[in-house]
Amino acid sequence: MDKIIKTISENGAFRAYVLDCTETVRTAQQKHHTLASSTLALGRALIANQILAANQKGDSQVTLKIIGDGSLGHIISVADSKGNVKGYIQNTGIDLKKTADGQVIVGPLMGRGHFVVITDYGTGNPYTSTTPLISGEIGEDLAYYFTESEQTPSAVGLNVLLDQDDQVQVAGGFMLQALPGASEADIARFEKRIQNMPAISSLLASDNHIEALLAALYEDDAYKRLAETNLRFNCDCSQQRFKNALSALATTELQQMLQEDRGAEITCQFCGQHYIFTEKDLEEMIDDKA
Repeated sequence: MDKIIKTISENGAFRAYVLDCTETVRTAQQKHHTLASSTLALGRALIANQILAANQKGDSQVTLKIIGDGSLGHIISVADSKGNVKGYIQNTGIDLKKTADGQVIVGPLMGRGHFVVITDYGTGNPYTSTTPLISGEIGEDLAYYFTESEQTPSAVGLNVLLDQDDQVQVAGGFMLQALPGASEADIARFEKRIQNMPAISSLLASDNHIEALLAALYEDDAYKRLAETNLRFNCDCSQQRFKNALSALATTELQQMLQEDRGAEITCQFCGQHYIFTEKDLEEMIDDKA
């Protein structure tokens, strides 16, 4: 099962999250039938939002909107503090690779735009923070968001590796943040370590990528494991939820569906699940309104 492990250095100068999100991203690819570039972009967004949600407590929920003007379109994800995440990408069929080494392109396909984080604490007053997309690679955009919006110097690495058939092989990443107690020497040491650490793709390709990530982040520095939480792609849509949405429509709209379409079919954007409502279902909704 996918998981996120939260750690902190023994001297309290840094904290790090490391994530295995392979099944999460694999499920997203299967549900949305995404091609290579779309799979990487959606997968990175899901991992980024799992990092954002891991910072929350209670029943908080985080919506991440990556609004780009490139061919990938927009990416929307919703995650909670319990490890659940769902999401979709506007254009699922983008499949572009660099000709030299077959590397899948993402950043240029996101284009320019905004990285929008909406945190709902359950009070009815969600908090929204927006930063510009600086690269479209999503990991760099998340690091920039933490540094600019939350005033927390951060390093983020996240990626999705595909097999020869462009199916998800492994997905995951890390977040490293300096804490208020970090000295200039601590920060300099970790900055150098981040600059010199292996590429995130090579770490994820390791037999045990969770341990490889931790070893690369901390090297000889002692650290504590604070918590481990399971992660999953989980959509909370249901027949009843969409029935409630239909019931909220005006009677004239329901009557039009009944007369012209003889029912209604709704597809959940987040997971692709189809819900069918028959003529009888619509008639009952109309009768209830009367």
